[in-house]
Amino acid sequence: MTRSPASWPTRAVLFCVCALLAALLGPPAATATPAAAPGADPTLSADAVEPTATGTPLRNDTGLYPRAIRLAHNGEANGRILASVVTFDGNNGLGAIHESTDDGATFQQVGAVADPESAAGQGLCCATLYELPRQVGDLPAGTLLWASSAGQDEADRRMALRVWVSHDVGRTWSYLSACATATGTGGLWEPEFSIAADGALVCHYADETDPGHSQKLSAARSYDGITWTDHHDTVASGWSEDRPGMPMVRQLPNGTYFMSYEICNPGGQYQCVVHYRTSADGWNWGDPAHLGYRPETADGRYFRATPTIAWAPSPDGNPDGRILLIGQMLLNADGSTAAGNGNTILVNEANGAGPWRDIPSPVAVPGATVNFCPNYSSPLLPSTDGTRVLEIATDWDGDVCKPYYATGLI
Repeated sequence: MTRSPASWPTRAVLFCVCALLAALLGPPAATATPAAAPGADPTLSADAVEPTATGTPLRNDTGLYPRAIRLAHNGEANGRILASVVTFDGNNGLGAIHESTDDGATFQQVGAVADPESAAGQGLCCATLYELPRQVGDLPAGTLLWASSAGQDEADRRMALRVWVSHDVGRTWSYLSACATATGTGGLWEPEFSIAADGALVCHYADETDPGHSQKLSAARSYDGITWTDHHDTVASGWSEDRPGMPMVRQLPNGTYFMSYEICNPGGQYQCVVHYRTSADGWNWGDPAHLGYRPETADGRYFRATPTIAWAPSPDGNPDGRILLIGQMLLNADGSTAAGNGNTILVNEANGAGPWRDIPSPVAVPGATVNFCPNYSSPLLPSTDGTRVLEIATDWDGDVCKPYYATGLI
């Protein structure tokens, strides 16, 4: 039986694939519209989709775009793991906050972010979760931030990246600010946070509001978490149809900032191929037209779409530690689907330089393909000693996209 838009949690949820499917399914428009979202995958049969993911369900209903952090600046709560997912209560979008007090063995929901701008079918997508590692303005270290793309299904669309704050380890949340607000109907997607070398809180995001670019990566900064300034491009291709998306930034032990992202385009084997670039200060990323570098194994395998990264210490004492990278699909050098697709993490011990090696991922999603659910933007959370990694990955269970978690060795 064919799934109709009415059977999805909300039509808005499909629009969080903008950076990926708009490029894969045809030439992207300069400005996306809500009508494009259901066209992303209107014929996927729920009857034909069997859950293949390994691991334990984080929740028994919809849980999209997972994120995970380990508290390190919250006193007695340090060591707890918090995980967030996008879910829905009817047509109200919610950010569900789950907690583990046993190092990822079990989770329970402890809070929820209910943004009125994502209620009543207005749209919610691609949320993130972040713990401040240092004070920003009046926000002390340990403050939790949650941000999302809101408003993509409003009749008169004016999207915003809305930031919410928690001072009680994720139990309650209040609205703080918007790090970017669209002046037209273009999309703003996939917010992620980092702290720059000068102490500024930086919001990285994908931006569809520039008529000269189908999509680009942008950033804004704030010194108090409330006022956001200096919006500027970080990756903006000279080819207008390129669609950089899904930025994520981690600071390495040597001080370098490492950003992963995808670059989608209308055709060819490198649609939505994963890239990275670096910055010395976390704010200046060089020429935005420089598209960065493609991480590959020695035999040329690479990831396609929805990358996330993490840094882990090395048990052997290597001061550079290890960068862990995951993407939705693993491809061979010729663009064919590789063995280990949906079950692979790439690892690099040289700050991203040179070939990457592969290890099995804790959660296997063997049916990973270009779709907004299976293995879509799966977060990785290494243990403090660098020997293990927690992963949360999504997969279909009938017509419900559920999150699954597991921990494995690295």
